[in-house]
Amino acid sequence: MEVKTASFEKITTHATTVSGAEAVIKCLLEEGVKTIYGYPGGAIMPVYDELYKYQDKIHHVLTRHEQGATHAAQGFARVTGKVGVAIATSGPGATNLVTGIADAQIDSTPMVCITGQVGSHLLGSDAFQETDIVGISTPITKWNYQVTKASEIPEVLAKAFYIARSGRPGPVLIDITKDAQFDSLEFSYKKCSGIRSYNPFPEVNLLQVERAADLINSAKKPLVVFGQGVILGNAEELLKQVIEKAGLPAAWTILGLSALDTDHPLNVGMVGMHGNYAPNMLTNECDVLIAIGMRFDDRVTGNLKHYAKQAKVIHFEIDPAEIDKNVKADVPVLGDVKETLKALLELLKPNAHASWQQKFKELYDIEFEKIIKNDLNAEKGMLGMAEVIDEINHCSKGDAVIVSDVGQHQMIACRYSKFNQSRSNVTSGGLGTMGFALPAAIGAKMGVPNREVVAIIGDGGYQMTIQELGTIFQTKVPVKIVVLNNGFLGMVRQWQQMFFDKRYASTEMVNPDFIAIVKGYHIKAKQVTERSQLEHAVKEMMESKEAYFLEVKVEQEENVFPMIPTGASVSEILLE
Repeated sequence: MEVKTASFEKITTHATTVSGAEAVIKCLLEEGVKTIYGYPGGAIMPVYDELYKYQDKIHHVLTRHEQGATHAAQGFARVTGKVGVAIATSGPGATNLVTGIADAQIDSTPMVCITGQVGSHLLGSDAFQETDIVGISTPITKWNYQVTKASEIPEVLAKAFYIARSGRPGPVLIDITKDAQFDSLEFSYKKCSGIRSYNPFPEVNLLQVERAADLINSAKKPLVVFGQGVILGNAEELLKQVIEKAGLPAAWTILGLSALDTDHPLNVGMVGMHGNYAPNMLTNECDVLIAIGMRFDDRVTGNLKHYAKQAKVIHFEIDPAEIDKNVKADVPVLGDVKETLKALLELLKPNAHASWQQKFKELYDIEFEKIIKNDLNAEKGMLGMAEVIDEINHCSKGDAVIVSDVGQHQMIACRYSKFNQSRSNVTSGGLGTMGFALPAAIGAKMGVPNREVVAIIGDGGYQMTIQELGTIFQTKVPVKIVVLNNGFLGMVRQWQQMFFDKRYASTEMVNPDFIAIVKGYHIKAKQVTERSQLEHAVKEMMESKEAYFLEVKVEQEENVFPMIPTGASVSEILLE
């Protein structure tokens, strides 16, 4: 992608002479950026020096690790729909961004990362803190570029923001040499409005929409599976109108969660490895499978050789690379989902599919009796994870943002959290990054300060980014943190129990005194060990106007069901 192939809107600032470092700040302001996350260092120091002068216009959040900066930027982006921004120095500062960048790439999160680099005359010399971050990040970014001249900065950053937010969103990395930061340029800014050979919004083929409508109108057993594409395309209301008009049962991937109200009568639950029984089983009975803004991830499909082979597949998707990648689409519908669903809605015939919907209710009743009832109403032994989520639901009334880490607690949080509005479920989906939740919750709370943000974390993932308690202490961001402590790396332990004859190799955690650590950061904290303590503790946490940490000791060897074993089909889902 050549720098000189972009189209730009009219100039929004008059030319003035500034340093490259100041140009970076001015570009951020032109893009409406008010909050950035980062960590200073030698190669990015000129930019930080300019940030100091612009403190009244841009809030810089000093995270305790560069990975925390990327996850915070992700959390901010996921709840607001805006581009998150992270900034770091060269070498280890830049490489510490890699996990968050990879996470943002696979989860389609718009993010711009800016890194400092050694002077251009030192490139390739193995200078102090020199790392080829452009080469390292090429496979995990939507675009990246190394700036070696100050004059390039406005055009390159304009492109960066356009690419990050347009079409299927993703992360962009811009690496800026130190001399480019010091050198001067005549600054003017033009927002990017298009790039030759980059077509982020494919033209909608109305004939394909008509073919999709014909299949849906003639279907006897249709099933919708929607993903995060519905949220990214701001098409939640259209999704609701489509399923209500045609009587379509609708299931979701974990990143699609919250696009449709949890209690909507046509919401039939989660698909995938730990998803609900009915939508998984009936995937292999439906006659038309309507995939909307999802990518047929292996955790959703199970064994592809036995996935929905009886069904005609309709795939609504903005990224051509996802069409036929994993599942062959009989009717691919490329385009912005807001446009394609709007066109589809006009062509659909009203329907109810009452007998088909009844099948979902019957299978839900089986799951309820075997699993859900026990998860939510345990009376013996230690607390269960679902009981904690259920108590948070009672306090939040479905209005909170839930940010979950990765593991058993993540699956339980997705299965049992209640949501009344979109952009309320923030989690690491495709990469499965332990340590994601604590910094992501910081960014999410800063993005939507008027909503309660609750991080649900396991004792393992929590300790991967526990240093971000320092960020909470310094910024006073009133995020709520719940650690479900079972003393194990729970998801790995469950697999070891089920498939490795209970050989718990390196999964038992010897944990520190979490309450003492949190109190060292002057954050309110409480520990719950008994069921009788839970209701009051959760209520106190949710009513707190400050940051609050709640540790809940839960059953050590609790397993998450249903479960599709690796290599099995979705209809081989286990209930116990």
